[in-house]
Amino acid sequence: MMGSRIKISALGVTMLLLLIAPASNAAISCSVVIKDLRPCVNYLTKGSGKPPSACCAGASALASATSSSADKKAACECIKSASKNIKPNNQLAQALPSNCGITLPVTISPNVDCSKYGWLRAWKLKLGVLGWA
Repeated sequence: MMGSRIKISALGVTMLLLLIAPASNAAISCSVVIKDLRPCVNYLTKGSGKPPSACCAGASALASATSSSADKKAACECIKSASKNIKPNNQLAQALPSNCGITLPVTISPNVDCSKYGWLRAWKLKLGVLGWA
């Protein structure tokens, strides 16, 4: 009887940890983010109208590759750093996802707060879904 209580308790703790732990610690590399968004640089700095199809294809690939909060935070930090160097047109950067018909999970800006993509936010969201927050 005592052994089964310990097994049930250990199982409960394990399930709780799986629910609140991030899915993966591996994150997208900055080189992948840069590769995906490189076709957008001219558009974001000097463009107008619709972005080129290669830009939208890269942005779409990035959106697909950033599923975990670790990926989103890493992509955010990379984009934030690159944005300081290329100085994108803010209106074009903000409109890029909608102009490409996608949802980009990170903001293209040198001033974005990348901490909102971290594990703590994901943890709070999971607790909220469970009704514990």
